Amino acid sequence: MSKNVIEAGVAGHFPEGVAVVIGGSGGIGAAICERLAEHGTDVALSYRSNRAKAEEVAKAVAVAGRRHHIAAVDLADAVAVQRLFDAAVAAFGRVHTVVFATGADISMTYTSQIDLDEWHRTIQGDLTGFLHVLKAALPYLRAGGGGSIVAMTTAGIARHPPKDILSVVPKAGVEALVRGIAREEGRYGIRANSVGLGVIDTGLFHRLEQRVTPAFVEAMKNNTALRRFGTAREAADAAVFLCSSVSGFITGHSLTIDGGYSI
Repeated sequence: MSKNVIEAGVAGHFPEGVAVVIGGSGGIGAAICERLAEHGTDVALSYRSNRAKAEEVAKAVAVAGRRHHIAAVDLADAVAVQRLFDAAVAAFGRVHTVVFATGADISMTYTSQIDLDEWHRTIQGDLTGFLHVLKAALPYLRAGGGGSIVAMTTAGIARHPPKDILSVVPKAGVEALVRGIAREEGRYGIRANSVGLGVIDTGLFHRLEQRVTPAFVEAMKNNTALRRFGTAREAADAAVFLCSSVSGFITGHSLTIDGGYSI
């Protein structure tokens, strides 16, 4: 989908209110915040610890002419997640969009070698964290007449990448929740979709590069049909499309953005 098609089709397709981006200080989350603002919606974004990056993203939202709110949130803390949504509604009147754009900085390991402490931390922060987000968001989405939920997941669900199990398992659970919400909440005008990401050249991938050999990285690239990695902008455009009313009859769907990795 080209940039021109996205920009022609999405601009003006958000109602009054705010888009809440969970993980808005990350590489992909930051790009999503910026693109949402450019397409005409205010943005409330959460971060875990990098306040400087969150403030940088907030400035980009302001440059696009939109208002912003930032908050430090530990997704394992359901009360903190609830406070984020309460504050967003207090400041902007309505939540119309929720984007879950965060993930754990995991070890690359085979299933047989998983560290159980890391397993529990990852499931709690990612999968249970997403449930906390849903529990806080759904009453506000219903009260506002509906809206859109988009979760950034992984193309590894479609084609398993060895040693990436700590990413695949929680994101598969996230996708199951997305489908459940799509089926159960459609009657309230709430849509839920996911974006299955391949390797995106930003954020977590840059940290992964420090742990593997150049040959491993090159093999990852050659595993895609397009022989390249994706960009944060490409991931963000897919998310914005699914958030907007342009995709108003799409729900329960996973849009794979992986350069042909899963073919």
